[in-house]
Amino acid sequence: MTYIKEYIEEIHRVTDGLDQGVIERMIRSLVELREKGGRLFFLGVGGGAGNATHAVNDFRKICGIESYTPTDNISELSARINDDGWDSAFANWLKGSHLNDRDGVFVFSVGGGNPEKNISMNLVKALEYAKECGAKIFGVVGRNGGYTAQTADACVIVPTVNPETVTPHTEAFQAVVWHLIVSHPAMKINEMKWESVK
Repeated sequence: MTYIKEYIEEIHRVTDGLDQGVIERMIRSLVELREKGGRLFFLGVGGGAGNATHAVNDFRKICGIESYTPTDNISELSARINDDGWDSAFANWLKGSHLNDRDGVFVFSVGGGNPEKNISMNLVKALEYAKECGAKIFGVVGRNGGYTAQTADACVIVPTVNPETVTPHTEAFQAVVWHLIVSHPAMKINEMKWESVK
């Protein structure tokens, strides 16, 4: 039972360490993006890819923001990886999506990418392209935030409270943060099913 107790205590510490000001700034920017008719493109791999798929649904259905993720189309993604390489797959997908300065790119990653260490270069190259286009950059990442935190307009860094549980806490709190955002009164334009049942 010790591990369970410690893990749950870590969750409390992570929650207490979240920067609410960054989340508020992210919400304001996402409201502006919606008002301009911008789209939101979610990028993630592994658990971040699963979170991206779920977030696309919520931002489309609850918030009325046109949203997509490349990992929802395995045919296109695997063709790009096969033909052009993994590092450029997300950037080339964004090019094919005609990313522009009204749009946003939202990253879910544990480390956020690191060009010096050649880690998650697919995210790094996608964010470089997003900056070229003038798109807004958002992220929910762990560790020190990596390249995502360096380039983002608003990036929530999930605090590291135990180096042994960085990945599970980061991926879990990605869901906590995006659910907070989509249920925020400034973002939510459509009622969620269970909240509407009396």
